[in-house]
Amino acid sequence: MAHKLTVQELEKFAENFNEKPQNQVVARAAQKSGVLAASYNERVQGELTRVFSTELDTENVTNQRQSGRCWEFATLNILRHYFGKKYHCKNFTFSQSYNFFWDKIERANIFYDNILATADEPLDSRTVKAYLNGAGGDGGQFHMGAALIEKYGVVPSYAMPESFNTNNTAGLGKALGDKLKKDALVLRKLKQAGKDDEIEKARKQFLSEVYQITAIAVGEPPKKFDLEYRDDDKKYHLDKDLTPLEFLHKYMGDVDFNDYVVLSNAPDHEYDKLYGLPFEDNVEGSYRIKFLNVPMEYLETAAVNQLKDGEAVWFGNDVGEQSDRKKGYLDSNLYQLSDLFGVDLKMSKADRLRTGAGASTHAMAFVGVDEDSGHVRQWKVENSWGEKNGDKGYFVMNNDWFNDYVYEVVVHKKYLTPEQVAIAEGPITDLPAWDSLA
Repeated sequence: MAHKLTVQELEKFAENFNEKPQNQVVARAAQKSGVLAASYNERVQGELTRVFSTELDTENVTNQRQSGRCWEFATLNILRHYFGKKYHCKNFTFSQSYNFFWDKIERANIFYDNILATADEPLDSRTVKAYLNGAGGDGGQFHMGAALIEKYGVVPSYAMPESFNTNNTAGLGKALGDKLKKDALVLRKLKQAGKDDEIEKARKQFLSEVYQITAIAVGEPPKKFDLEYRDDDKKYHLDKDLTPLEFLHKYMGDVDFNDYVVLSNAPDHEYDKLYGLPFEDNVEGSYRIKFLNVPMEYLETAAVNQLKDGEAVWFGNDVGEQSDRKKGYLDSNLYQLSDLFGVDLKMSKADRLRTGAGASTHAMAFVGVDEDSGHVRQWKVENSWGEKNGDKGYFVMNNDWFNDYVYEVVVHKKYLTPEQVAIAEGPITDLPAWDSLA
């Protein structure tokens, strides 16, 4: 039933507000410094220490700058910590530009597949709109990075350095997005007319143009390079004339991405079930984007066990919630907005997902955890925002924030129960592009 506000109602609202003298005090503080600063909980600084009972040997951090490549940075950070531990070279870094290049080509290819598969649907259908809206985007998931690494290998950061357009992807994203949308109209028309031969010819031309755009903006990837580095003991290493796949297989060949499972905690979905997001698949014929949805305690236990075994943990989260970017704090009680406004603003995790108030918006890596008698107190987080944020790039997260705002962890299947392994290897229930897990 529609409701029209009356003057009498508005006057009553003002009367209710002004009958509480403390509202004026709070209003002055909020209006002068902003609602976040006025609600900031200073006690957090004394509660979040930077000492961890389990901590990986890490040092430098990476910086995604003005791009949405957090998923790629986090995936490569997991791999570089593996390389650093195995070869005693903790500051070795991989090129994000290299895998970013191939992601643009692969995403264009699978975009054309999806546009052709939905050619009989109206242009304004929810599914077609989702594909069009995602054209040219940067965001992604762990297995998108894994698919690129497995198909194209990796190269050191010096072999294909960052450029303006990888650090600031908006311009390239706009150009590719516009091109893909224009191409979509052509492919839909050809598909509807049944012109299959022309479709394949057009697709090849379009992909060649995507390659041209990406190569101009990013530079072409190297076909071979010399691996050259000094380890932590200053010992010099040189291995010449490697291809990216040779480098991957020779130095990291025992890493099998098939052994890793994405555990999700989405309480608005049924637990103990494997969900897929075909909308986010990026490499045709490679890894599916899928999640094993389980209660939060399984994410915590698996992540802790993997850290204790000396391996970093990729995780997806909602970093914009209850976070202090500059100081590197992640704490559910950091901003006490309900207390500031005198209105209960808190929602359950399930309700935040159902309403769109919560989502997995960022990817980082756990590189440490602090436990007290088996109880997790806090986590050490490696971000990809450079050294000027947090403590030289590292954040500290309390366990309440972990429970409230972490949605995915990527762990080896050996940390799962036998029942969970069976589910993870079983049939997938696909979700639409607008699902809360997307």
